[in-house]
Amino acid sequence: MDEHSASIEPVTATLGSILRNVELGVFPAPDLSVSVVAAPSERDSCVVGLTAHIVVAADVSSAWVHSLLPSQDPSAPLNPPFLSALEKATGRRVNAIDALLLAPALAADDEREELLSVLVDLADPEHPRVRRAQLHRDEVRVFGHAAGGLVLVGRGVAGRLECAVEVPEEARGIGRGRTLARAARALVPVGSHVWAQVTPGNAASLRAFLAAGFIPVGSEALLVKH
Repeated sequence: MDEHSASIEPVTATLGSILRNVELGVFPAPDLSVSVVAAPSERDSCVVGLTAHIVVAADVSSAWVHSLLPSQDPSAPLNPPFLSALEKATGRRVNAIDALLLAPALAADDEREELLSVLVDLADPEHPRVRRAQLHRDEVRVFGHAAGGLVLVGRGVAGRLECAVEVPEEARGIGRGRTLARAARALVPVGSHVWAQVTPGNAASLRAFLAAGFIPVGSEALLVKH
């Protein structure tokens, strides 16, 4: 997933294919351009920032997008003026601007089995964390850690596998977040990848995911329905 050493391929027609390429270490050309693709689903629209390349995934025209953006400015599509215009055009609101992190699934080994052995499946569909996760993801699974904390996985934007963790106050500062983020890599199929969206200001969470083997690959402004 080293974007500087990977071979470069042209941007493909969907956000899903772009993200699958990123999982393989193949990034859009860092040419300061903006690609406009269709919203990946009725639920999801977003602006994804990659190295010197922006992808606007929303049901708006390319001409409209480029009419609002200065050329050769990779920061403009993730700044308030453009995002506000995109909110109005799509009837949505920006939920957050997050760092996008990515990691491969853990191999089938003793570490994977050990991580899975201390998780309990919270299959109750009425569990508050399950209900909240289902607003933004499909196929959601939520697990409790035997020593406290939650980790969830599901399919989010463009069908990608996503994870999130929740660390109770009494378990903070002892590496539990790192353990839960590592467990997320054990919960997805061997050979796949898992994404995490982390608010950059949440330094503790960002450190936990980095320590668990996730790497930053971009940023994302997710637009959700009002």
